[in-house]
Amino acid sequence: MTIHTISFPLLIGTTLALAPPAHGDNLLDRFGFGKSQTTNAPAAGGVGSALTQDQMVGGLKEALAQGVQTAVTNLGKSGGFLNDLGVRIPMPASLQKLEKAARAVGQGGLADNFIASMNHAAEQAVPEAAAVLGDSVRQMTIADAGAILTGTNDAATQYFRRTSETNLYERFLPIVQKATEQTGVTSSYKKLAATTSGGLSGLGGLGGLGGNVSGLEAPDLDSYVTHKALDGLFLKIAEQEKQIRENPVARTTDLMQKVFGAVGH
Repeated sequence: MTIHTISFPLLIGTTLALAPPAHGDNLLDRFGFGKSQTTNAPAAGGVGSALTQDQMVGGLKEALAQGVQTAVTNLGKSGGFLNDLGVRIPMPASLQKLEKAARAVGQGGLADNFIASMNHAAEQAVPEAAAVLGDSVRQMTIADAGAILTGTNDAATQYFRRTSETNLYERFLPIVQKATEQTGVTSSYKKLAATTSGGLSGLGGLGGLGGNVSGLEAPDLDSYVTHKALDGLFLKIAEQEKQIRENPVARTTDLMQKVFGAVGH
C-alpha cells in the first residue's frame, strides 16, 4: 500500500472539522475554547481589582489559545521535532550502545534514519492536542484562572499537564503507533540492530518489542515516542506562556494586554 504524507494544515483542519461547530472565527472558537461562563463580577482573590471575571478568564483563554496554536503549529510541521534541539527525540537510552556501535562501523546513517523516523512520528500526533487542551480549558474554574494568572511563569502549562496529560497520551498513542509504521520506525530499528548485533531473533512488533539484542533490552518505542512528544509539546507551551507573561509585545490582543498588565506580568 502506498503511504502518502499528510500535511500539517490538512491534519489540523481535520482535527478542527471534527470538533463541535464553531460560533465565530476567533482563535478561541477554532480551538474549542468557547465563551467563558462567568459573570461581570469583580475578579476574586485580589487578582487585578480592575478586572471582571469575564475579562480575567477571557484574557487567560486568549493567551492559552495563542500558546497552544504556536506550539502545535511549530511542532506539527515537517522537521518540527527533528530540527529543534530543544525537543528533538534522541535515541532511547537503552539503545545508545547500538547507536555507538553503528557509528563505529560506518553505519551512522542507520542511526540517523531511526532517530528521524521517531521524530516524524511525533509530528503527526501533535495536532490532536488542540481539542484535548480545549477540554481542559472548558473545565477551568475561576479559582483555577486566578491561580494561573498570579502563579509562576509556567503555571498554565502545569495546569494543562495536570488536567490533560493522561488524555493526551491516550489520544497520541494510536496516532504514534500508526505513524511509526508509516515513517519506518520499525524497519529503521531492525536495520540498526541487525547491523550491530547480527540479527533480531526473539523481537516482536513495535507496541511491545520484547527480548533483547546482544543483552540490550528493546524499549517500547511507541510509548517512548509518545512521552517524548508530550514533553516537547509542554515545553513549547511553557515557552509561549513565559513570553506572554514577560513581554507585552507577545500579548497580541487588547484583552491580553489588559489582563496580564493588571496582574503585574
